[in-house]
Order: sequence, then C-alpha cells, then structure tokens
Amino acid sequence: MVKPRFPISLVVNMEAITVFRSKLSIRSETKTLPACKVSRFPLTSFPGKHAHIVSRFPLTSIPGKHAHIVPLKATTISTLAYCDDEENNRMYKEMAPSEWGHQFLSAHVDFSSEMDVLEKEIEALKPQVRDMLMSSKGIKSSKKKILFIYLLVSLGLAFHFEDEIEESLKDGFQEIEEMMVDEDDLYTVSIIFWVFRTHGHNISSEVFRRFKGDDGKFKECLAKDAKGILSLYEAAHMGTTTDYILDEALSFTVSNLESLAASGTCKLNLSRRIRKALDQPQHKNMEILVAKEYIRFYEQEEDCDKTLLKFAKLNFKFLQLHYLQELKTLSKWYKEQEFESKLPPYFRDRIVEMHLTNILRTKILTCEDLSD
Repeated sequence: MVKPRFPISLVVNMEAITVFRSKLSIRSETKTLPACKVSRFPLTSFPGKHAHIVSRFPLTSIPGKHAHIVPLKATTISTLAYCDDEENNRMYKEMAPSEWGHQFLSAHVDFSSEMDVLEKEIEALKPQVRDMLMSSKGIKSSKKKILFIYLLVSLGLAFHFEDEIEESLKDGFQEIEEMMVDEDDLYTVSIIFWVFRTHGHNISSEVFRRFKGDDGKFKECLAKDAKGILSLYEAAHMGTTTDYILDEALSFTVSNLESLAASGTCKLNLSRRIRKALDQPQHKNMEILVAKEYIRFYEQEEDCDKTLLKFAKLNFKFLQLHYLQELKTLSKWYKEQEFESKLPPYFRDRIVEMHLTNILRTKILTCEDLSD
C-alpha cells in the first residue's frame, strides 16, 4: 500500500467520510481519531458516485486498484494554533548567501556576436564530420562506425547527428551477431555494448563470456589492457537486474582500475580519466562535463583526429556561452523579483544550483527511461 504523505494520517474509504456542517466525521475501526474541525483546506467535490460528498480536503488519488483511497491529515484548531505560535516564536538561522553572488549579471560578453561566429564555424565543419560517420560500409566499417559514435557521444557532439546515429545503430544491430562473432578485443566489445545499450538496443551481456577463463572468472591477463578494463567498467554500469555477468565485471574492473590508478603505470591522461570514471561513470554524468574531460583526454591520444577535435572545442565553447547566457537571464529575473526582501529569513538563495540541478535531472530521467 502507498504510504500517506503526511506524518499523522489515516487512510480511509471515501464512503466512510461524511461532512456535517463544520465537522468531519471519520469512521474507523480503531477509533483513535475523534471528530475534528476542518480548516485551511479548499472545498473540493469528489467525482463519480461520491459527487454528493463535499470535503475541505483536496482529492489525492492513489494509483492502482486502490484509486478510491485518499490520505487524510487530522488537524484540530488547537493544533493549528499551537503550530502558528511555535512558528512565530521559532529562532531561525539566516542562511549564507549564494557563493555565486551576482557574477553572472556582470558578465560582459557579447553573446549574440560570439555565438554567431561559433555557429558558422560549427556548421562549416558539420558536413565533414557527418561524412566521417556515414561514408564507410561493411562489417569492419560498422565496428568503426560504432566506435566513432562513441567518440561523438563522449565529445558532446552526438546531438548534431541524431538521425544519422539512429540509422547507423539500427542497421548495425541487425548484423550484431556477425559483427561480434570473432571479436576478441575487450575495448571494442565493451564500447559496442555500451553504445547499443545507451541508445536502447538490448544487446546481450553474454558477449563478455568470451573474456572468462576455464574457472568461470574474468582472465587476469585483461588487467594489462587499461583502456579495455576502463571500457568494460563503463559497460558494466549498463546492466539490468538479470545481467549477472556484468555484476562480476564491475567487481573485477573496479579492483583493477583502482590498482592502475594507484600504481601510476598508465599514461597521465588515461590515469586521470580512470580516476574520474571511478568517481562517476559516464552514463550517469552530465554530457557537458563528460565532454570537458574527454576533450582533454582525446587531445593527447595518438590517433586524435584534428577536425573532430576542433569541432568538439568549438561546440563546447558555444555551449559554455549558451549556459552563461541562460544564467545571466535567470539571475537578472531573480534580482528584479527582490526575493531577498520578500521571502522569510530562512530561505536559501540557490538559484544557480537549482538551474544546474534541473539540467542534471533531465539527464537522470533520460537514464531512467532507457533503463525501463
């Protein structure tokens, strides 16, 4: 049963509620709550067969087969008066001001002109990157295409090519068995798995069984492949409740990644990325933060594509200005409302954090939709 939202409440059948003048009578087997006067609630008519009943409680339906049950809070006049006195006499500690202050209001940036210049450069490079994604065909090229899609996602560029990515993954998933049959590279298998699962394709986690030894455990020799272990770690976070092999993979990769990060045997840029991943896996992080770190990592890779890197940097700068423009507009509105003089002394000035939390919440809801 759904728990009532109120600290003191009683869940009752609607047919057991009657209203007579100013009294609310609640028929309960326990009879622990006496009749009490209703106040502070708007008049509400109950729909359907209970339309003749009028209550001062807002109707709150509980979904499912118990839709006729509502949570009620029993409150007496004396209780309300006591609460009012307690609130008036309460000593409040004034909250610290926002750490951000009004710095976004004083941002002297010509957003329109700078963003227009960046947008033109981005649009000029976009066809070149699209050709890099869509030009090749065949099984081997399909693998390369999926690895390239991972680059686009990690660099924060995937939203520019949503249709092309959807088409490529739809075609690639149809030949997934042929694509994976002889593939024994841990990095490649993990990235392909991560990309398909991220975009809602239910690729089987059994593709990782090839990396287990005769003892049923992941082969210890895999620990030498730092990038492969890192990609398997990211893939392990894309599991469902029945992907038991991914639970094993997560335990295996965490211990090995922690050892790699502590030993200092990896390249500096890879070691930094490992530490960041252990703190927050990629699919749970904000795209803009992932892009910031991955651009820094990708720039030091030997196979770094200069065109793609330039495109990623321009795109990141554009998004920076876009978010800054949003925060400046929001801060200006917030200051004009004069909340500091209108709200109680215990309010929190957290408009910037609330805005960033809203962006993060969108990411979380997207992850929940994909997992469902």
